[in-house]
This record gives sequence, C-alpha cells and structure tokens, in this order.
Amino acid sequence: MQRSDGRAPDELRPITFQRQFTKRAHGSVLASFGETQVLCTAFVQDGVPRFLKGQGKGWVTAEYSMLPSSTHSRKQRDKGGSVDGRGVEIQRLIGRSLRAVVDTKAMTERTIWIDCDVIQADGGTRTTAISGAYVALHDALTWMDEERKLKKWPLQSQLGAVSVGVVDGTPLVDLCYKEDSRAMSDMNLVMTGAGEFVEIQGAAEAAPFSRDELNQLLDLGQGAIERIFALQKESLAEALGTRG
Repeated sequence: MQRSDGRAPDELRPITFQRQFTKRAHGSVLASFGETQVLCTAFVQDGVPRFLKGQGKGWVTAEYSMLPSSTHSRKQRDKGGSVDGRGVEIQRLIGRSLRAVVDTKAMTERTIWIDCDVIQADGGTRTTAISGAYVALHDALTWMDEERKLKKWPLQSQLGAVSVGVVDGTPLVDLCYKEDSRAMSDMNLVMTGAGEFVEIQGAAEAAPFSRDELNQLLDLGQGAIERIFALQKESLAEALGTRG
C-alpha cells in the first residue's frame, strides 16, 4: 500500500530527541516522531513513597497529559489532578517501562518524576513518550551521578517503544493518526536494549490477526526500536560515554 507520507512499511517517521529543552528540570527532552511531539521532563526529589520508606531504594514514576491544543479539536484540560482513564493507563505504562531498566537500589531514597506532556498529537503519543522519557531519565541520572547521589550507575539497559499495525492488509511501523484510525489491528511494543520485551499491547480493531501476522509485527517493531536506540545514543553521545 501507499502510505500517506510516502514511507516504506518498515520506515519510521523523522525522529529527534532535543535535549535540555527546558532549564529547571534535571532532564528534559522534546521527543518528536513526525508531527507527534512530547515534552518529557525528569525531576529528582528527595524521599520515596510511604511503601518504600526505610528500604534504601529509590522510585521512578510518571505522569502523562495531552495539552488542550494537541489534537484537532480542543481537549479539555485535566482539572484538580484528575486524569482520564486513557491518561492513567498510559502514565502507568510509562512508569513501569522505565522501572524495568532501572536498578532502584542504586538510587538511594529519591524519587524521579517523569512528566510527559503531549504538545502535538499525530499517533503514537505513548511510544514517543516512552522513547523520550528514557533520554530525560538518563540526563537526570547523569545529574545525580555528578552530584554524588547514586551508589552506582542505575540504568541497566536502553528503553524504546514503537507502534505497529496492519492497515489495508499491510503490516506497518510507527503509525500516524490517519493510519492508526484505519488499522485492522495495532500494537504498542516496548523493548530493552537487550532485545527483551517489557510490554506488548495489541488488539484487533476490524479483524482478528493470525499468529503469522503477530510474528511479522513483532519483527517489524523490533527492527524499528533498534533504530530508535541508535538515535537515542546519538542524542546522548556526550553523556553516555562508556556507561551504555
């Protein structure tokens, strides 16, 4: 099939990770997957949630929100700390994905808050948020390391995410909104740099998918995430050094 933007089925949208996008956060990244843009910030605070106190380890948690003008019709702003069901599900996904690659025992009793705010949405906001949040988290941990707030380097692997789906019978990677809205089935994949899956979220939208199609989508997504890893490394080249 001919994609709306002319990409090949396995081709990602143009991706950038613009680090140090804001000055106050300990890590901040404007992550862009095509026209989808998510501001990911990481802020370090002393202390941990009550259920972790006294255990000598830290915590990583996330919040996610879409700004009112991020979609074609104005989205009502979250009020009074209330997040809609979709937002709650996505921020839990971001948090547990990040924790999958962090040794929290190395953080001491400190919390890193990851805030992912969608500035502009064109499909794949959660996967853009996860991929950008990893870069913001890396910068926050680098700051902690420089301030001697870590027992050792906590990141155990990279983390990346991408959407895949079947549109008009063709498996595609990194779906934009037009493609996502027409997908017969779609998935969000989250993987570590070791090639392990953290999360597979998939569902049939218009028609069930076969095991062969599932395998195709997983292979397509893994190849795409490996390219995202390369872009993350390029963005973090100065900070990564030998820590990986």
